[in-house]
Amino acid sequence: MTDTTIRAHTGESAREEQPTERDEASAERESESLVCPECGGTLVSDEERGETVCSECGLVVEEDEIDRGPEWRAFDAAEKDEKSRVGAPTTKMMHDEGLSTNIGWQNKDAYGQSLSSSQREKMSRLRTWNERFRTRDSKERNLKQALGEIDRMASALGLPDTVRETASVIYRRALDEDLLPGRSIEGVATASLYAAARQAGTPRSLDEITAVSRVERDEIARTYRYIGRELGLEIQPADPEQYVPRFASELEISDEAERRARMLLESAKEEGIHSGKSPVGMAAAAVYAAALLTNEQVTQSEVGEVANVSEVTIRNRYHELLDADDAAAP
Repeated sequence: MTDTTIRAHTGESAREEQPTERDEASAERESESLVCPECGGTLVSDEERGETVCSECGLVVEEDEIDRGPEWRAFDAAEKDEKSRVGAPTTKMMHDEGLSTNIGWQNKDAYGQSLSSSQREKMSRLRTWNERFRTRDSKERNLKQALGEIDRMASALGLPDTVRETASVIYRRALDEDLLPGRSIEGVATASLYAAARQAGTPRSLDEITAVSRVERDEIARTYRYIGRELGLEIQPADPEQYVPRFASELEISDEAERRARMLLESAKEEGIHSGKSPVGMAAAAVYAAALLTNEQVTQSEVGEVANVSEVTIRNRYHELLDADDAAAP
């Protein structure tokens, strides 16, 4: 082999080795940058001060880092919304998930001045066409009506946004899997909200749901069982203790009485008397019994009105709870 050939092969092998050496060097430098140069401890980033410090010895390794957050400060939620220059987050509570354009209803310009008659007519036409484009087909119109119903009922029942989001997802699944034919939009929307409230641990009784719905109680129960079975929803039986905080808050009884009501229900579970009975009636009776045991003035009619159960149910469950509590006592 000639000297030229040897030099050529040597150059090729050197060129092949150089990238590997560079990669190893860069990897070594990167690993060194993740540990403290003094003690070898873990480095953490303090975004509030713009520094990188060692969690072990406190050595400041890097300072004056770039702050990638907003340049403004806000001291409450209203000020934050006012200063923010980005749109609202996506949400399942809107049929288009909040991604489409929304034209405000105020007939004013950017300076707060009223629009002329011709401009008002133009904005009215734009709103009409915008609304038509937002609901282009029957599926979107169906979804828009159902999500509006869910939001209305959730507001009337005082349910949080998390329950509304879950109900919206359940309804979307029912719509995608073609479970609506033969059933009303309002019925499926109400059943979705009922299921979401139970999943979230903030249940409402079927009577409370029926009071704010536009469909009958039997249809809600039937539709709830159907979508639960078809969608495979994992919903545990309602726990009577989940109703206690709401009843106690509306009746304005003390924390001691609320704790006593929970203890009565725990005793009832240990004795097994809660099986096959309405959790709402059990919770109402526990709240009434706890109020009496803590010397608070609460009548059966007041508890029945809050819980939407009869006084007869409260009296029957009341005696059963006290008997179970006596049996469970050491």
